[in-house]
Amino acid sequence: MRLLVVHQNFPGQFGHLVREWSGRSGWEVRGLGRETAPGLPGFEGLSRYGLHRQGAAAQHPYLRQMEAATLHGQAVAREMLRLRDRGFVPDVILAHPGWGETLYARDVYPDARLVHYCEWYYQADGADLGFDPEFPITFDDRARIRTWNALHALNLTQCDAAVTPTQWQKDRHPAAFHPKITVRHEGIATEGLTPDPAATVTTKSGLTLRAGDPVVTYVARNLEPYRGFHVFMRALAAIQRANRQCHAVIVGGDEVSYGRSPGPGTNWREFMLRSVELDPARTHFLGRVPREVYIRVLQVSAAHVYLTYPFVLSWSLLEAMSCGAPIVASNTAPVREVIDDASMARLVDFFDVQELAAATLETLGDPVAARAMGEIGRRSVQRFSRGEALPCYDELLTPHGSGPNALR
Repeated sequence: MRLLVVHQNFPGQFGHLVREWSGRSGWEVRGLGRETAPGLPGFEGLSRYGLHRQGAAAQHPYLRQMEAATLHGQAVAREMLRLRDRGFVPDVILAHPGWGETLYARDVYPDARLVHYCEWYYQADGADLGFDPEFPITFDDRARIRTWNALHALNLTQCDAAVTPTQWQKDRHPAAFHPKITVRHEGIATEGLTPDPAATVTTKSGLTLRAGDPVVTYVARNLEPYRGFHVFMRALAAIQRANRQCHAVIVGGDEVSYGRSPGPGTNWREFMLRSVELDPARTHFLGRVPREVYIRVLQVSAAHVYLTYPFVLSWSLLEAMSCGAPIVASNTAPVREVIDDASMARLVDFFDVQELAAATLETLGDPVAARAMGEIGRRSVQRFSRGEALPCYDELLTPHGSGPNALR
């Protein structure tokens, strides 16, 4: 089997899969990512590409994403041509096509099976856009995302098969493409994400917090409204007033992954700190942290708050559940797909600050019940393990159902 895995931030979601496949006898696995991709320690098969220019500043705003996709696709095609000239012709290409990398893959490797990881398909109604009344969408927003979807529709047209992590994400795609799309989460490392009653976290101020302490946790790649940061901060003010012993540990960067910034020269952390009154001695912003610190944050959590728009589900929710953290989460569609029983977590209205504060305080106030709830969630999330994901991905690579060594 010759396999090419493409992700602009390689390995992205595919890290553990690449490790498994590259260790198999008879498999030749290559990776392709941007020059800024972190790579995978111990994996030597990564090629990198760079854009020959940035998008034009004067480009029509509706077309900026498509121009960026074209530039990515062109750069990847050039690197694929170099790989082909050196003798590498894959049987299968597995790619996250959201940035346009595989737009021209068929022109380089017309006989390769193309499998796409389809993360999202935008909609002006019924999902993330327009969900939050604090950030209403305009006609221009609606028109722009319709054009943006040209890339995603083209990706679905070109691929042989597609995979998406959840049924919610599949349902965002046009029904005409549903027969192509398999629902299977790529898997999290449940075997290494377990409760640890001896876990500790030391804050920037030097305070050490331990499992069993009244610690509220919040985690996101970046602190922003898409992940309910603004709602969490408002609730945290009420939580701190009602519980004078609790501490909050907040993990995440100050950039914007989704949506918009609060304005020039600031970020959502600074903006919200100006908007609410918090006790700085009990509010600990860790920024982005190494993975081992992130895991300890989840393990010390007495109440882990996860909020999200109706959007892509975060790995952090699944990882917090695997660590046994008691969960307080938004009652939004992607969350309900994972937390489908009230015994697993407390679900609250995304916008109801008082309900979020009350549910978090209730979780802190009864640690025995909270631990029992966390244990139920931990058992449930095992269905998202890497071991559950691998057989499905093997089948996606081998369309005739004859096992992972069918293509040679």
